[in-house]
Amino acid sequence: MARLSDLIEAFIKQMINDMDGTVEIQRNELANMFNCVPSQINYVLETRFTSERGYYVESRRGGGGHIRIRRINFTPEDSYLMHSIASIGDRISQQTAEIFITNFIDYNAISEREGLLLKAAVNDKTLSAVAPDVRDRVRASLLKNMLMSLLL
Repeated sequence: MARLSDLIEAFIKQMINDMDGTVEIQRNELANMFNCVPSQINYVLETRFTSERGYYVESRRGGGGHIRIRRINFTPEDSYLMHSIASIGDRISQQTAEIFITNFIDYNAISEREGLLLKAAVNDKTLSAVAPDVRDRVRASLLKNMLMSLLL
């Protein structure tokens, strides 16, 4: 028998397919449908609908809050970016981030202008307000999210 997480994942993927790649759901409604707690829905979203798997998830909290899940369709350049996003991990140094960005420009995955903006965003000077012991984590998160936004 399939685990509850597998069933929720399959249900959401079917909704995405039926809605041409983008779906909006309400966490509580989905939890009620599967007779589970909303944190189970969060778990599925955080582990099964990641950027590395080709999904972009936006969450709006509050009374009318919803979750929008968008499947990303890739060009060859996008595939290179997705592979890179997956390989960045949870932390990255400024030097390594700049190497990645330079390679993105060289492979025409991003424009030179986009590369300059990315480099400015992940620079140690820009992140100077962030504690040094978490700076590489923030940089990795920032870089991955900015790259994902370029894929949308």
